[in-house]
Amino acid sequence: MACAVEQFDATPFDIDGVHFTHRGDRCTFDAMLDEFELKCPALERLTLAVRAADTNHHDLHPVAPGLLAVSAGLSRLYRDDQLRLAAGMALCDGFFR
Repeated sequence: MACAVEQFDATPFDIDGVHFTHRGDRCTFDAMLDEFELKCPALERLTLAVRAADTNHHDLHPVAPGLLAVSAGLSRLYRDDQLRLAAGMALCDGFFR
């Protein structure tokens, strides 16, 4: 991890032992929104869906299984993290809108 962090001057996230990770029953997406004080109705709806999918509590939101399937599919479709990120960001922008 240190190599990639240094190479890209990146902030690691969603892994144990880093600042941006799961906190209790909340996921990394929750942590980032809290940290950057991002709030709006669309993000509140999206956050619940992401949390439900990411924490395997699919009962929290009806789209959670589909969101998890999309995420897993992107991981299989794109081995390159940058390509996966670009594809994922387009989807997240669509979900937000």
